[in-house]
Formats: sequence, C-alpha cells, structure tokens
Amino acid sequence: MSLEKIHQAIGADFEAHLEVIRQFIRTPSISADGTGIAETAEKVRGFIEEVGGKGEVVPTEGHPIVCGELMLGKPKTLLIYGMYDVMPVEGEEWMVPPFDAEIVDLPQFGRCLVNRGVHNTKGPLRAFFNTVAAIRQVDELPVNLKFLIEGEEEQSSRNLPAFVRSNKERLQGDAVFFPFFAMDNRGQPVVHLGAKGMIHLELECQGGEWGGPRTRGIHSSHGAWIASPPWKLVHALASLEDEDEAIAVEGFYDEVNEPTTEDEELLAKLATVFDETKILEESDAARFKFEGLHGEELLKKYMFSPVINIDGLVAGHIGEGVKTVIGHEATAKMDIRLVPKMTVEDTVRRVQDHLARHGFEDVQVRVRGGYRWARTSVHEPVVQALLETYHQHGYEAEIWPYIGGSAPFYLFHDELGMPIIPGGLGHGGNPHSPNEYAVVDGIELFEKSVATFLDKYASL
Repeated sequence: MSLEKIHQAIGADFEAHLEVIRQFIRTPSISADGTGIAETAEKVRGFIEEVGGKGEVVPTEGHPIVCGELMLGKPKTLLIYGMYDVMPVEGEEWMVPPFDAEIVDLPQFGRCLVNRGVHNTKGPLRAFFNTVAAIRQVDELPVNLKFLIEGEEEQSSRNLPAFVRSNKERLQGDAVFFPFFAMDNRGQPVVHLGAKGMIHLELECQGGEWGGPRTRGIHSSHGAWIASPPWKLVHALASLEDEDEAIAVEGFYDEVNEPTTEDEELLAKLATVFDETKILEESDAARFKFEGLHGEELLKKYMFSPVINIDGLVAGHIGEGVKTVIGHEATAKMDIRLVPKMTVEDTVRRVQDHLARHGFEDVQVRVRGGYRWARTSVHEPVVQALLETYHQHGYEAEIWPYIGGSAPFYLFHDELGMPIIPGGLGHGGNPHSPNEYAVVDGIELFEKSVATFLDKYASL
C-alpha cells in the first residue's frame, strides 16, 4: 500500500471529508431518549456500503446495532467497534448550538469543530470511513474489515452482550480496533490498554411503612413529626463513603487486585512524564482529593481504584421559586467503576447488604446495566502496530494500563477471544460536557494515522 499516495489523497480531499463529518454529527443520536437513533443507524449502514461493504441494521430490544463486513480475501481481519449514540445536552450552556457542527477558533487549539459527539465518538467513526474510502480510491485496502457499531454505549451497552454471544462466528477476526482521537491537550498520543468495568445504579427511597409521605409531597412543617424520604436517601448515600471519599461498603475492596509486574513497569515509566497540572486543567479542578500523593502513586489510584459516583439527585421541588415540601420519593443515579478482579454481581450484592446492615433496607437498588473490566497486553500485534504508527508520524506514545472510564471491551476478550485497542492521532475534548470539540487539523491527522495503522497491522 502506498502510504504517501494515500496521505496525499486525504490531504487533497480533506475539506470534503470535514463536511461529511459535519453532516453526520449534526444528526442528534441521544441514546437516553432515542432522539435521532433510527436515522443515525441508517446513516452508519450507508457508510459501510459507501466503502464497498455490506451493512445491516439489526433490531434489538433497545437501540439497533449496525454490523457489516468488507471481505477482500486478505490474510488479516479487523473488527471495527464503534458507537453512534451520544449523551444528552439538556441543562448545558454551549458557546454554539450543540448540533450545528460549527467551526470555532479555540484558544490553544485554533480551528475546532464543536458539537455533541464530535469527540465521543461519532467524529472519529465517520473519519475512519473517510480513510477507508480514500484508500480504496487510490490503492488497495490491506486488511478485511468487519463492523460492530452500537447505539447504546452511553447506556451501558445493554443489548450488546446478547448480540455478540449469538453472533460469534459472524464477528470473528484477528483483533478489534476502536477509532478514537487519542492525543491529549498537549498533542501527546496516549495508548490505553484497558478499561474499567461499569455498573449503572438507581437508588430510590419512597415513603412507606417505615415512615414518610407515601403518595404525594406534603407541607414541610410536617418535618417536625413525619420522616423525609429525601433525607433518608441522603443518609444512605453518605454511608457509602467516609469523609475522605474512601468507599465504606464492607468487603468492597476484597476483589481489588494489585497491579501486575507489567503494570508496575508501565506506571513507573509513565510517572516520569505525568503532568498533574494538565489533568487538573482538563478536569476543571483546583486540586486532587488525595493529600500528598503524586506521580506513580497518584496514577495508581486513578487506574487501579474502584469508584462510587453520584451522577444526579432528584427529590421534591427543584423548579424555580419556593415550595416548602417533604417529597414522598427521592432518587439518586449512580455509577460504579470496577477494576480487576471485581464482578458486577458481587459488587451489587455488597452495596445491597451494606444498606440493609446500616438500616436502609427501604432504599431500593435498581441495576440499569453493567459490565466487567478488560485489558489487552502491550505485546499484542495490534498494539504494536498502533505504537509503530505513532512513531512513524513522529510521536512516542504514553502507555496507560487502564483508562479511568469504561467501555464494553470485555466482550471482545471474553466472548470472542480478541484483543481490542482504541486509537488514532488527533485531539478532542469535553466528552459528556458542554462545548465538546475536536481540532480540525487533528481530524486530518487522524485519517492519515488510520491509513498508516492499517498498513502496519497488515504487515506484522
């Protein structure tokens, strides 16, 4: 494959490529309420067919999965995993409308495309197809491709496990690639070998036999003699962590493994270039919550510690103005991040047992989705191909054993027996936040790096 010719073609056609990306991300595809999901799934199926493959939109009990293949008789086959769904934008303040795909000059980065999903991850998904199209216009694709693009990643990939388990032969390949803008805000490429697991929970407290109003809110003056479901939920939540935000659930750390020898080696090397200031800037935070921890120990906390997080609280009157009321119900939306060797089932059971043990048996725990952690070895050919790709483009990657976030990578390891790696040059930011962006020049660099990666992987 002539990389020089392909890179030139991508550069020559990039403005057209950028416009195609803008058109795609303008279509909302919000998995929380289904907005634009069906239309976007059809668009993704069309992308597969545009590059010469066969695409299919497969219904599930939730949002459809788009799958397909482009089989060219090559020795190696990559399964391309991706997501076409995005997070909601309600309650956020954006510098431009969140689905107008405007190009804005941002300090430090210059021209940036601002839109929900441009970074996480509809932007790199469409850019990947741009690269495949460019390769096929001027040369020959060096690998076979299969596609698995879901519409529920932001909802814990609820229907993906059943689909994967019933389509193992159809999805089989040599490795899995997740197109992603992998450069941080310094322009440094980062390779994440693994992902934490995830549990989505709802904790709800309603008035009942234990006390509290049962079917409606009542005047707050009754707080002198009627219990409050919102207060009971707040106390239940407070019992899950101590004042230092260490998890107080009994037995919660029993299945937490220490880093392996390979992990320790990666942490030690990473600590030599770790920039704490950059992380605080990206997190819009003044300080870390751990006094006195720096470098390797701080990185170890981030990658190898489980987390219990409160995503949101709803109770009583939350509208404008004053309404003095004891709400009859209160709900907390939560997520738990799992590390090796934690399991979804044991973790949920420990939370339930803890609440009952501390007098909160009336707080209901509902599991809205979850999956386990996953890890790919740095020695896998698909990882080595990505590292060589970055090197050829003039960069040496930072290698992180885990990302702090979660993705259903375990399915590819456990069900299909395939390594998975996310990657690609280019920078984006503010996922799940207002003013999500991707650097325009970085998108072009991403497309060129994907071409290089496909060539490198085919040759290993």
